[in-house]
Amino acid sequence: MNQSLLDLLKKVDTPTVCNAIEVAQGKRGFSDFTRGTMVCSDPDAGAIVGYARTAKIAAVNPPTEAPDVIRARRMDYYRHMASGSGPSVTVVEDLDYPDCIGAYWGEINTTVHKGFGISGALTNGVMRDLGDLPDGFPVVAGSVGPSHGFVHVKEVGTPVTIFGLSIKDRDLVHADRHGALVIPPEVVDELEQAIIKLLETEKLILDPARATGFDLDAFEKAWAAFEASRT
Repeated sequence: MNQSLLDLLKKVDTPTVCNAIEVAQGKRGFSDFTRGTMVCSDPDAGAIVGYARTAKIAAVNPPTEAPDVIRARRMDYYRHMASGSGPSVTVVEDLDYPDCIGAYWGEINTTVHKGFGISGALTNGVMRDLGDLPDGFPVVAGSVGPSHGFVHVKEVGTPVTIFGLSIKDRDLVHADRHGALVIPPEVVDELEQAIIKLLETEKLILDPARATGFDLDAFEKAWAAFEASRT
């Protein structure tokens, strides 16, 4: 992914990327996105963009493995998050879903991950410490709650599922307050131009609709131009 595409992806929302992928593919039916309503720690922060660094956690029940095993896996987790080249997104599946209680994403953990240079976090689990999370590190989560429970890392670098979306380590993720998607590798080279084309096409409807005197006649003309641009 080149810098120009990265900069553009940070500026546009996830629905725009969803539509632009279909433009690049030349068909409708793209389906690698989350289902259901997620919550964002900072809805105005813009998009989280990067290659996934995945893990799985649990928190409802205490770990049954030896404490030294749990501690070693936790450090393996942080080594994984701090490794490799960016941009990156931490993607953590809470295995307790839909009954998650452990807020893995609070002030300390978000600050640590931001320090690693990660752009944000995506999880089906819980976040907390709203108002104290660092600027520039959005969390898109399944819920908000007060406790960390018995939170512990179960797996590092394995495929995860977040609100119906399957994500593998190093998949390219785009997420914001609408949810998240995985960008197919085969459209990356065409995606920048697809986004630009999509935005220009949408202006054919949006500009007239926002203008004074907009009426049905103006709409019919705008819609004809809009339809022609998509064929």
